Amino acid sequence: MPLTEAGIYAAALRLIDADGVEALTMRKLATALDANPMSLYYHVPNKDAVLRGVARMVGAQFRTVTLEDAPWQERIRLLATEFRTLAHRHPRFMGYSFSLQSDFIQPDDPFWSELTAILDAAGVPHSELSQFTALVGFAMNGVLTAELTGALHRWSSLNPPSVGEDGLTPPGRDENRVFHLALDTIIMGLEGQLAAVSTGRGADH
Repeated sequence: MPLTEAGIYAAALRLIDADGVEALTMRKLATALDANPMSLYYHVPNKDAVLRGVARMVGAQFRTVTLEDAPWQERIRLLATEFRTLAHRHPRFMGYSFSLQSDFIQPDDPFWSELTAILDAAGVPHSELSQFTALVGFAMNGVLTAELTGALHRWSSLNPPSVGEDGLTPPGRDENRVFHLALDTIIMGLEGQLAAVSTGRGADH
């Protein structure tokens, strides 16, 4: 079967899913494709180009139902849940994508575009829209990174430093519960910020 860019990216993603981004080399990729390593360079110049192709391929898998008439809180919950599903489908690659080593998130990224549209509909001032999108995206990515690495499970399983008379019990280990608690916190923070913006506008009048 002749080599194609799409075939190279698909093979690279399978290797990343199995062993992680750091373990991917052009030689291993050629072996997986049963091809001469030098033949890959007719299609992709280097590993970075392969990773960008994989990023586009994974990004194309992101789908969310657009509920334009629904409250923005419901839309952001759906967006975050769908993004989480994608992250768990390709945890090694998505974990790398969230890291400081990567600049895969671009303005036309489907997740980024939808998040921006939701915050715009929520009433975030246009002058601050990019900052709000960055902060909310960073918060979601942080929660998912902690979940993918197992840190969220470890932290949520810690016993409280002391147990008082009210009989405190250790936090639950249900990652779904912790994820939704984090999402609730993000949404409540946004609601507070938007209320402050609305009050400020009223005071201006």
